[in-house]
Amino acid sequence: MADDLGYEMLGCYGNKAKLTPHLDRLSDSGMKFERCYSTPLCTPSRVQLMTGKYNHRNYIGFGLLDPDETTFADMMRQQGYKTGITGKWQLYGNERQRQLAGGKIGTLPADAGFDEFCLWQVDTLGSRYANPTVYTGTGRSVTLEGQYGPDVFNRFALSFIDKHKDEPFFLYYPMCLTHAPFEPTPFSADYRDDWKEDPKYFNDMVGYMDHLVGNVVHKLTRLGLLENTILIFIGDNGTDKNITFEANGRIRKGEKGTTTDGGIHAPMLVSWKDHIAPGTTSGSLIDFTDFVPTFLQAAGAAPDAYPGLEGVSFYPLLSGDRSKEREWVFCHYEPNWGNYVPKTFALDTRWKVYSTGEVFDLRKDPDEKTPLSPEQLTGTDRKEVGKLRQVIKKMYQ
Repeated sequence: MADDLGYEMLGCYGNKAKLTPHLDRLSDSGMKFERCYSTPLCTPSRVQLMTGKYNHRNYIGFGLLDPDETTFADMMRQQGYKTGITGKWQLYGNERQRQLAGGKIGTLPADAGFDEFCLWQVDTLGSRYANPTVYTGTGRSVTLEGQYGPDVFNRFALSFIDKHKDEPFFLYYPMCLTHAPFEPTPFSADYRDDWKEDPKYFNDMVGYMDHLVGNVVHKLTRLGLLENTILIFIGDNGTDKNITFEANGRIRKGEKGTTTDGGIHAPMLVSWKDHIAPGTTSGSLIDFTDFVPTFLQAAGAAPDAYPGLEGVSFYPLLSGDRSKEREWVFCHYEPNWGNYVPKTFALDTRWKVYSTGEVFDLRKDPDEKTPLSPEQLTGTDRKEVGKLRQVIKKMYQ
């Protein structure tokens, strides 16, 4: 999972710069999802992804994961999988985050179901890029002078795959790239470990992130594991607002933190050799509660093994079965952080309805410029919009 990377940054989703050859090949080898939706910000998305529940159920604050929650790592470990995580944690909380959450604390990776880990931002902040601060559970975090954080985390991922190649494993790889600060990578022409931040390096960061994904694919290929491994790539929210790019014939800016399409429309690629038809595109709706039930179905868990999950498994979609696809996406967004504005909405493949009453026709107004009045809706329109209003209402009953 890439950090702060909207769908439109990938070549396979129309980015003009063509920065992602490895991911584009991953799309060609498997299934590209065109309607995967996250929340607008990292912690809300990660909590939803890891627990399979919407944020109004269990979100306690930015930078925090409720220690009472059962995560996908807990569940997969119970199903007999070795569990690992590498990259960004940011779920234990710092003093400010705990203060905003009324004194609540978050969760350490060992208490979230992970057997092995190599992570940034667990018990302290430090750098995620040059001279990274890394936590492995053998004491407090340490700073690795002269190293590049994304390389450290990638090496751990490759080592974890090597170590567990002969047994079921579940690896969660929340990458640090491409989140700010925007710094040069080892592939940048002027790379050095004390370079100041500049958005001009963002494209280099996207390219390096893609290179690291390529390393994982190469490792699985070399070990002969592609036929028995489901490989999923997603982003956690939209691209940073400081980034300007061209995609699908439009010059755009990132919309991270907003509930418009650019803030919540996540890239999603799934590859599984000999199981998913190459070059497949899916227009089915996906939201971040859907990953936990999908993992459990793939692992052979009983459908009712974990009560309270709210997602819809997309496992059948991988083989072309659309009989149980979801009909709507819901988002409760209340990050309790910075100047981000709380909002709640539901959407389908055409309509988007906010709890505050605004209605948008996404086919005609994808950027949500002009909300529609009741008089502008036909009888059929009102019926479809009414279904989404009921989705929101039932979420809070």
